[in-house]
Amino acid sequence: MKTLLTGGTVVSMDPDVGDLDRGDVLIDDGVIVDVAARIDAPDAEVIDATDRIVMPGLVDNHRHTWQTAFRGVGADWTFADYLVAIHGTLRPQYLPEDVHLGNLVGRLEAVHSGVTTMLDWFHCAQGPEHADAAVAGLRDAPGRSIFCYGAAYGTTDPIAAEVRRVRSDLGDDGLVTMALGLRGAEDTSIDTVAEEFALADELGLRTSVHVASDGTTRPIADLQAHGLLRDTTTFVHANCITDEELRMLADAGSSISVSPDVELKMGFGWPMTGRALAAGLRPTLSVDDTPAAGGDMFSTLRTAFAVQRGLDGSLRSRDLLAFVTIDAAQSCGLAARIGSLTPGKAADVILLRTDDVTVFPVSDPAASIVTAGHPGLVDTVLVAGRVVKRDGVLVDVDLSTLRARLTASRDRIAAAAGIPIDGSWRPAG
Repeated sequence: MKTLLTGGTVVSMDPDVGDLDRGDVLIDDGVIVDVAARIDAPDAEVIDATDRIVMPGLVDNHRHTWQTAFRGVGADWTFADYLVAIHGTLRPQYLPEDVHLGNLVGRLEAVHSGVTTMLDWFHCAQGPEHADAAVAGLRDAPGRSIFCYGAAYGTTDPIAAEVRRVRSDLGDDGLVTMALGLRGAEDTSIDTVAEEFALADELGLRTSVHVASDGTTRPIADLQAHGLLRDTTTFVHANCITDEELRMLADAGSSISVSPDVELKMGFGWPMTGRALAAGLRPTLSVDDTPAAGGDMFSTLRTAFAVQRGLDGSLRSRDLLAFVTIDAAQSCGLAARIGSLTPGKAADVILLRTDDVTVFPVSDPAASIVTAGHPGLVDTVLVAGRVVKRDGVLVDVDLSTLRARLTASRDRIAAAAGIPIDGSWRPAG
């Protein structure tokens, strides 16, 4: 089946294709086959993209989606508070159905906000049923998802058998694929880190790992010394690591994921966007968790842009768009498949309104997206050529029922944990 997106402002994120003030995108069998000023395709379904920006879908490469039911409760928390509240108090009360709902609704939120690819960094693994429920939640939502299986935070239990079990059900060709979430050397022994890297190599999985430093430790140098830096790993946060260590990551071909809202609110340190660029890395951006931050990438873009401009003025709006499209696709090992409107790539495409009062008149599309973008502009979303959001509404999704179910899930978990849900509870972090 062919689909023709016609008459939009095309921001392709492919230097060979370029941008078009007025352009068409032709899709056939889920794949982009042509991008041009005008395309004649009389046998295609036509989607009118007039007054729309047509661009590749956004990519979020680090989100703890299972926590969706508790959005906003951690707005005032430090990271220590978060650990006590989410992992020490609430997570033990999660049933598999709670994990399923969190992943389903969180993934729907991301699609609604234009995120066509999302890495779900899962660390609520209390048993096989929880992991299976998380995968089912991703599969039940329209979108390209990467299930990044990690050990439950703070645990030392071996995970190899469970990772192999989940991997046996998740190949590399479907809309839901797999990665391995590593325990960092700050959380376990370097021998365990090496074992998990070896497991990832055995199963052909890319890896993602949270990295912290107080400015005195050298976690990246430690990994390098043990031969554990590679081009298939994304390092999350990495605030306060040295410039020398950033260059080690660049030399290894690794990637870095910056979660600016959470990092600033929870006291991680300044986001590493500018320093990563200076070291030769292409930063990527991520939401992290919705108890502390908004779940859309537009707010993430805006925070990262404003902070780095305030620090040294080094970024341009087009840089930010690359971070959440082609650069993030590269970090997920999917740059050959997504991240730009390139003929031959999967048709993961979003249409953003330019006739909305919050953005018109649009003079510079990239600047408008970065400085004023918001989920309300996301008019249409296609994943692998399938329309999953049309005219601002998710297709075939009963949000009212899901809202009631997620609210009930939140209330049950909070009651089991013995905490109020009115914002009055502050964990003793």
